[in-house]
Amino acid sequence: MERKFIRNFCIISHIDHGKSTLADRFLELTNTVSKEKLRPQYLDSMNLEREKGITIKMHPVRMIYESKKDNQKYILNLIDTPGHTDFSYEVSRSLAAVEGAILLVDATQGIQAQTIFNFEMAKKQNLKIIGVVNKIDLKEANVSQTKKDLAKLLDQKEDEIFQISAKTGQNVDILLEAIIEKLPPPQKIENKETEKLKALLFDSKYDPFFGIIIFVRIFSGRVKTGDIIYFLNKKISSQVKEVGYFTPDLKANLEIKEGEIGYIKTGIKDPQAIRIGDTISNDENLKPLEGYRQIEPVLYLSFYPKNPDAFLALKNAFLKLKLQDPSLFFESEKKYSLGQGFKVGFLGLLHTEITIRRLKEEFNLEILATQPQVVFLAKLKNKKEIKIFSPQEFPHEGEVEEFLEPYYELEILIPDKYYDEVFKLLRNFKATIKDIIFFSSEKIILKAIAPLKEIICDFYENLKNITQGYGSFSLKFSHYQKTDLVKLEIKIAGKTEEIFSKIADREKAALEGRKIILKLKDVFPAQQFAVPLQAVVSNKVLAREDIPAKRKDVTAPLYGGDFTRKRKLLEKQKEGKKKLKEKSQISSVPSEVFLKMLSSN
Repeated sequence: MERKFIRNFCIISHIDHGKSTLADRFLELTNTVSKEKLRPQYLDSMNLEREKGITIKMHPVRMIYESKKDNQKYILNLIDTPGHTDFSYEVSRSLAAVEGAILLVDATQGIQAQTIFNFEMAKKQNLKIIGVVNKIDLKEANVSQTKKDLAKLLDQKEDEIFQISAKTGQNVDILLEAIIEKLPPPQKIENKETEKLKALLFDSKYDPFFGIIIFVRIFSGRVKTGDIIYFLNKKISSQVKEVGYFTPDLKANLEIKEGEIGYIKTGIKDPQAIRIGDTISNDENLKPLEGYRQIEPVLYLSFYPKNPDAFLALKNAFLKLKLQDPSLFFESEKKYSLGQGFKVGFLGLLHTEITIRRLKEEFNLEILATQPQVVFLAKLKNKKEIKIFSPQEFPHEGEVEEFLEPYYELEILIPDKYYDEVFKLLRNFKATIKDIIFFSSEKIILKAIAPLKEIICDFYENLKNITQGYGSFSLKFSHYQKTDLVKLEIKIAGKTEEIFSKIADREKAALEGRKIILKLKDVFPAQQFAVPLQAVVSNKVLAREDIPAKRKDVTAPLYGGDFTRKRKLLEKQKEGKKKLKEKSQISSVPSEVFLKMLSSN
């Protein structure tokens, strides 16, 4: 089909605003999936997506639609995207593969922080954006206000904003026609290389039979089975095993060509050979497309397999996950008494949770994970600057000129009636309000700066609770700022156990240390001698607890008699325990202690 009859677009919005439901209606109206097979959230193929009711991965699908206005058949290539901020990299990659976007807003909640964030990303890509108000069938929907706010955001007239119910299908057919009318077809690359293949690799997955399957947007040329293709950045080549489209299942075709979105079965088995954002071509001398900016993780954890023999299985699992999730960072490390493991970087706590669940459910792996750790900087007295990814990399205080921690800009969108409560919340999380913008008659945007380590864990839940679910925020890196940090060490029977160590604010170190040793006291098995637990900073004990020794009733064999006999036995036992404590030490912490401590993080 000619380029002018192709439309490539994605659906973007805040989480739970109805992207996947709208995609279902598109599949239904275009007869891409029959009504008998269609189920809610059809494109969300992962079990975790269906369980949580959220989209985690982008999902491409090719639909054929005959327009009622000109009776012409069109190819509609849709990419459904996640809404949660932890998966914004999925959104940014999909935006680079399309010409247009549907910006969807829930009429019961109105514009949210992620709505604005996604709009700004689409605007930077110079995409044509169609504004759509969803859930107009609900009684609590405020359609007129939401429509007004969305028109203001997009700098459009209100009558250019569409009103639909993705659930009932109301007006979705009108929206389909608007996609054809308002979104531009793929543009031809005007240069000497237009006949040569140039495709953007925007996603991939591993298949045990065919190796790596890459998802591509063809910008020029065409590719068919049997062709030799080159990965211009990775400097490798392979012979194409199969090409085709997403329907949404993989459907083989003779070729895929300029303007289209499809897949290529490469036959490559090594996951490390593929890089998302690479350019695919049939000429190894061409200049690559711009690709994607490498994204930086915001927090790090250490992962160790519960079974040390599963290290290679864990490594292979990470390699395969990275094919689908290029924002995932990992490298091997061996810093604890648990054997070999990995330092792993994530974009947020949900990203972390999803990855741990996928390791367990898709690869049958049980892992131990340390507490999340943001990246600190240390300026040393020798003028060097180092990054601190974990407590084990914490430098000696005598070497440090100053410590720095990451601060992030927050854009918090709330109904104005919750201002006082949110102001108190921000103060509790060490955030400073920099600006207040009156977004609409009922909503305001608070622009604030806060240390990442404060907001990364509980801030979102607290914001949702005090605003009854109507508050939302987006964040981006701002700068590093001076702070006072210490390494909090945990000692068991005088021996430092690095896996329980933590980087903490100096003023909070004692409180954090007490929490850890109280938890340890609950899970550590009693020994034949008393075991001291200590929280220590720079050799100074900030908190201490003792695990009492196991005690045998040495007076049990006595039947009555003088009490002095019992006392002598008890004193003898006490003296024995004292000598045993002096001679004994714990050679290693039982593995079940690591398991209980880390699984509670």
